[in-house]
Amino acid sequence: MNQEKVKILLQEALDENQSLYLIDLQFLANGKIKVIVDGDSGIPLSECVRISRNIEHNLDREEEDFSLEVTSPDISHPLKIKRQYIKNIDRVLKVKTQVEDFEGILKEVLDEAITLKWEAREPKPIGKGKHTVEKSVSIPYADIIEAKVKIIF
Repeated sequence: MNQEKVKILLQEALDENQSLYLIDLQFLANGKIKVIVDGDSGIPLSECVRISRNIEHNLDREEEDFSLEVTSPDISHPLKIKRQYIKNIDRVLKVKTQVEDFEGILKEVLDEAITLKWEAREPKPIGKGKHTVEKSVSIPYADIIEAKVKIIF
């Protein structure tokens, strides 16, 4: 499989719509090519079809036998790149790090880190009972093992 040609064809298709971006490109056994793309406002099926056709119609099946899958990430797919985080600002994320797991609303996406905010019930500093406090944490991308959008019904 000419992987460089596939990468060039994929990039050509993505360049036609600047709101789209590549999440993952895999060259698997038996000539299978798996492409996962997303968009700043999601990705319609028609764009997946367009990208697939741009790649498939420019590769020669006489030279190589391959199968091609172009898809969008499903809701259980972890966030991988900064643009995905930006797309999910003000949504609840579950973030796993080596040290601790966090769950909160994604409030800020910076070059090196994300910021989550959430409310927690804690004992009052004086007296009995609990009060609600707002908590916040900045998590560097390098510390994130996995980040997923939490589905809320």
